[in-house]
Amino acid sequence: MSEPPPPEPDAPAAPAAGTYRLQLRGTSDTRHCGFREAAALAPYLASLGVSHVYLSPVLQAAPGSTHGYDVVDHDRLSAELGGGDAFRAMVSRFRAHGLRVLVDVVPNHMAIPDPPELNAPLAAVLDEGADSPYARWFDVDWEAGGGRLVLPGEGEPNYRRFFDISGLICLRQEDTEVFARTHGLLLRMVAEGLVDGLRIDHPDGLTDPRGYLERLSAAASAPGAPRWILVEKITTGEERLPPGWRCAGTTGYDALGMVGGVFVDPAGERPLTEAYTAFTGGPESFAEVEYEARRHAAGHGLRPEVDRLHRVLCRALGERDEARAADLRTALVELLAAMPVYRAYVVPGEDPPVQAVEVLERAELAARARVPERLRDDLGRIVALALGGGGGSGAAEFAVRFQQTSAPLAAKGVEDTAFYRWNRMASLNEVGGDPARFAVSPEDFHAYCARRLRDWPATMTTLSTHDTKRQEDVRARLAVLAELPGPWAEAAARWRDWDPKGSPLEPDLEYLFWQTLAGAWPLTEERLAEFLTKAMREAKTRTDWIEPDTGYEEAVLAYARRVLGDADLTADLAGFVDMLDVYARANVLGQKLVQLTMPGVPDVYQGCELTGLSLVDPDNRRPVDYGLRRARLTRLDSGREPRDLDDEKLLVTSRALRLRRDRPEWYGTGAYEPVAAEGPAARHALAFRRGERPGALTVATRLPAGLERAGGWGGTYLGAAPGLWRDVLTGEVHRGPRLPLADVLGTLPVALLVPDPVAEDG
Repeated sequence: MSEPPPPEPDAPAAPAAGTYRLQLRGTSDTRHCGFREAAALAPYLASLGVSHVYLSPVLQAAPGSTHGYDVVDHDRLSAELGGGDAFRAMVSRFRAHGLRVLVDVVPNHMAIPDPPELNAPLAAVLDEGADSPYARWFDVDWEAGGGRLVLPGEGEPNYRRFFDISGLICLRQEDTEVFARTHGLLLRMVAEGLVDGLRIDHPDGLTDPRGYLERLSAAASAPGAPRWILVEKITTGEERLPPGWRCAGTTGYDALGMVGGVFVDPAGERPLTEAYTAFTGGPESFAEVEYEARRHAAGHGLRPEVDRLHRVLCRALGERDEARAADLRTALVELLAAMPVYRAYVVPGEDPPVQAVEVLERAELAARARVPERLRDDLGRIVALALGGGGGSGAAEFAVRFQQTSAPLAAKGVEDTAFYRWNRMASLNEVGGDPARFAVSPEDFHAYCARRLRDWPATMTTLSTHDTKRQEDVRARLAVLAELPGPWAEAAARWRDWDPKGSPLEPDLEYLFWQTLAGAWPLTEERLAEFLTKAMREAKTRTDWIEPDTGYEEAVLAYARRVLGDADLTADLAGFVDMLDVYARANVLGQKLVQLTMPGVPDVYQGCELTGLSLVDPDNRRPVDYGLRRARLTRLDSGREPRDLDDEKLLVTSRALRLRRDRPEWYGTGAYEPVAAEGPAARHALAFRRGERPGALTVATRLPAGLERAGGWGGTYLGAAPGLWRDVLTGEVHRGPRLPLADVLGTLPVALLVPDPVAEDG
């Protein structure tokens, strides 16, 4: 895929330290965390070392909302979170501790609440139909609804939805009035200095993401002082952000995959693939699973959107014959299923970008292999329309709607379906990830970091979010399986044969079940049941959200209860997890230190400064024990040694963030340079320098089980500038230019080294 040009020269500088994501919850939730509770965390977050508090949506959401993405009123701060006065008091408290605010913005959709009157613009459209002055707000197919808006439960919905969620109706942000009315309060808070940055939710749903970002950046930024704007954009494979986007980068799913991948042993791919196929009888490749899941989404959950797109296509091509229309639908669905990325970025009336042409050509080539020969010319006609070519009624609309359909089809078909159907190694089935990409080489990782620093220095990096299917340390533990494929295959087979009556689980679900227990152990019955229910229904093979097979689900959950209740089995499982954790420690600390010090602005998801072993939401949105974290940080700051992995991870997180805060010239736009190790264990070290020489050195252990088999670090050195280097994690001092890794990594499997002139002078 062609490399886009770097962002505009006035892209904002990266914040000095990093962000901390908080999931706010309203008063109707027993786990309430509103503006007042967030304000109380200011001293702790400042001590941790972050520069920005990163808030989930703050506008008025539907009653009982647990996340804030179901907005009903853009002119009010959430009453359930505390309202305007509490928000101002919170910001004042943050400011007193040197903290700024990044807010999650939801431009793509609003909620259809119960009752609908809670959403005033929507209520007006329900009353007055297409004649309402608010009709321009929503993306409605008036012809399909007979001139009215069809609500959920009243009939296939005639409005564009957020993915397949009928309770969320999409907005037309391309309309300047809609943009102004839905962003007015947020922009006033930016102008007043209450909000310092904006995180844009799901820009791929918008008609013209580039145009939206241009308008937002112009409205939010002062002359010569661009605002820090990030987009929740999923890039796939070699995809890059489109050229011309007025933002600082993404929310970091690309970094998540690269960081995690470099701690996975590529030698484990073949044996783990064989173990998976032997256990499940499933395919070796993800490709066919992905294709079938996309087709399922097109024919089921997203059928209303595909139907509407098909009608627009037939209108654009002037096709009225039923047989020909059916052929066009076949070709259209195959093209959508073949899209290699979320969407192309085509603006009607403009020449299509090179990136968009490449994407559509790749999709057409793949689709041609799946359609009858008579439909191949139709594919070409559809691609031409999708690229903005052709005339006639509906041509421009088709180009836009094709993109707005391919994006949710990718999300629902791949991440929310296929990722639950093919679990060769569950830690790879992550948002923005590619289960077919087993590992990342150090060389590819370093090239990625250099590219990020060059093009998007203020982009975000992350390891966990409110949407990740497994928190970072579940994935870190499961990564060890790539180094121990034999013991894993033996254990999985042993556990499968535990019950002489056999397992009621589908083979792939059972393989995921044992991985989940190993990765997230210890698990309560309630948490495991929540995860299994979601996994079963998302896979949509035996049960789903619309028509659940309660008999199958009850059998699965009863089996899970029996597993957790068997003392011998759980002892065996715990023993296996203990074996993993000997090596997982290096992965947990290594990926965290790398994420915190690589190019970009690191985000710490709430609570993940200690080990993060939560699963997909709602598990990953559980309340966080900040009293425990304060006490641990206070103890470490008093000079006490870490007592366990939680302490070690908190030490790594706080010291790395504080170093970023204290030495901004090393981070932000500071240089990035790989540092190679020399010696027999060189492949087990991942190291890089930040800032101009001598700068700071990040050193991490990779593939720790293999390192142990190789005999450890003996005879392996890291090159550094002459002089003394102090590890800010342990306080130990080492002399360059050849640093013995047996000494540098003797206490912890990671090190963060800085020049130590004080020790040198002494």
